[in-house]
Amino acid sequence: MARFIAWRIAQLPVILAVVYLITFGLVWVAPGSPYENNDRALSEAAKNDLKLRFHAQSWEQFLTYYPWQIVRHGDFGPSLSYEGWSVNDILRSSLPVSMALGLVAVFIALIGGSAAGVTAAVRRGGLLDVLSLGMALVGVSLPAFVVAGLLIVIFSDWLHWLPGGGWGELRQIVLPALALAMMPMAYIARLTRSSMLDTLGNDYIRTARAKGLPRWTVVWKHAFRNAFLPVFTYLGPATAYAMTGSFVVETVFNIPGLGQHFVNGVKNRDQTLILGTVLVYAAFLLTLNLLVDIGYAVVDPRIEVEARQQ
Repeated sequence: MARFIAWRIAQLPVILAVVYLITFGLVWVAPGSPYENNDRALSEAAKNDLKLRFHAQSWEQFLTYYPWQIVRHGDFGPSLSYEGWSVNDILRSSLPVSMALGLVAVFIALIGGSAAGVTAAVRRGGLLDVLSLGMALVGVSLPAFVVAGLLIVIFSDWLHWLPGGGWGELRQIVLPALALAMMPMAYIARLTRSSMLDTLGNDYIRTARAKGLPRWTVVWKHAFRNAFLPVFTYLGPATAYAMTGSFVVETVFNIPGLGQHFVNGVKNRDQTLILGTVLVYAAFLLTLNLLVDIGYAVVDPRIEVEARQQ
């Protein structure tokens, strides 16, 4: 296990470098310029002064200077569209918001998806099974911005139960968390149902039932623990997706998270902000996937034993 962890950690900087190069290429070749999004046109002297200050007079200079600043100082540089702000300042102010929203969304998706999947598997072919499959299909098919709009219309405009945007109150996190959790919850429900159906047919489950154990003990203690492994695998990318925030959901609900700043960065061709956001997201995804792989040995110790025997 130690060798596996060391190898995965050694891969992180290489993968991040590849992500950086691909993102840099896409950002640099995109049409438009961050120096031309002002209300009035800048003079050539003003443009050259900005490029000199941001070390972006050419793509070669930007490509060599910017990664060096990140590696040596952990500095993502100044924002090209938020005057007086650095990318680090934006990340420090917006990332905790996205992480809080993401944690709530993951919790909702995990609890709701697992409960729906287990219920559908236990009641296979019944009404609850059909309803859970239908809800999972809707959750996977509908984009997040459509779900967000529907939630605002129903719970904010029609029923007036919850606010349709903003941040700072507990009530304001409910609708965006539900919109963000809908797709992961649908995937978790489908994974749980499929895995539970396979697990419930194993010999040790029939043995547990023959011993007279209560049904909830057989389902949740014996079957669900092994059926949870596919869901545990999916939690890595799902948590990274949710904790960094859905860019569209945060924009729809006017939440000051990382997603809203990323959308503004794309609109304004803020190259440093786009690169910083993408690298943070990639680092989250890689780290969480590594933690999931390590957690496999905790959830199912047989994986560690089999790895040593090989």
